[in-house]
Amino acid sequence: MRILILGGTGEASTLARGLAGTPGRDVTLSLAGRTASPKPEPVPTRTGGFGGPEGLARHLAREGIGLLVDATHPFAARMSRNAALAAAQAGVPILALRRPAWTRQPEDAWTEVAGMAEAVAALGPAPRRVFLTIGRQELAAFAAAPQHDYVVRTIEPVGAMLPVPRLTLLQARGPFDAATEAAFLGSAGIEIVVSKNSGGAATYGKILAARRLGLRVVMVARPEKPAVPQVPDAEAALALILSGAALAGG
Repeated sequence: MRILILGGTGEASTLARGLAGTPGRDVTLSLAGRTASPKPEPVPTRTGGFGGPEGLARHLAREGIGLLVDATHPFAARMSRNAALAAAQAGVPILALRRPAWTRQPEDAWTEVAGMAEAVAALGPAPRRVFLTIGRQELAAFAAAPQHDYVVRTIEPVGAMLPVPRLTLLQARGPFDAATEAAFLGSAGIEIVVSKNSGGAATYGKILAARRLGLRVVMVARPEKPAVPQVPDAEAALALILSGAALAGG
């Protein structure tokens, strides 16, 4: 059986490692190409898009893919939609790996918003020291509030994506533990954290740190995803695939 994993997450890498070398399974990991130097993987890796759902459907048919695994980021809504459409067009079973979202705890000071425009508004008019931990793609939205002092941490360079007067750029790759994050937030004088509700343990340290320091968090909700068979983690996906249940729709 040929398996195509749409990746870019830690879960995708964990699943790829679990399937690497298993008898009767030929696994390929596909990355969008937004990270210039991705970590090496133990399975063949391709980089770049497919040309929308039609292009992905053609790829599935041409390569004889027997199972498509959508293990993309929780905020990669377009890719998940394309995957669901392509799987239906090609008649290929699909399994989505969707980690649970974080949930607000009693000690959390969250302002929950539906998108980046709402996140910008939630910062308020008064200048604040803001930590943006949302990746690169949607930074430009915060140019609408140039009064704030922004600290941005990303894996890849930001360039001119956020044209504001006061901007501190940090390049780093997680995971980050809560103690390290608390020390960083304190030393940087952060007053508000803006985060996507990505879920998972790798970046939860900043949420724990904000809770301990009593910092406000503007939490951006996840986009809607297609209704397809899904599991919460790589271990559950691996078990389904090895049992053959994923081919029956979960």
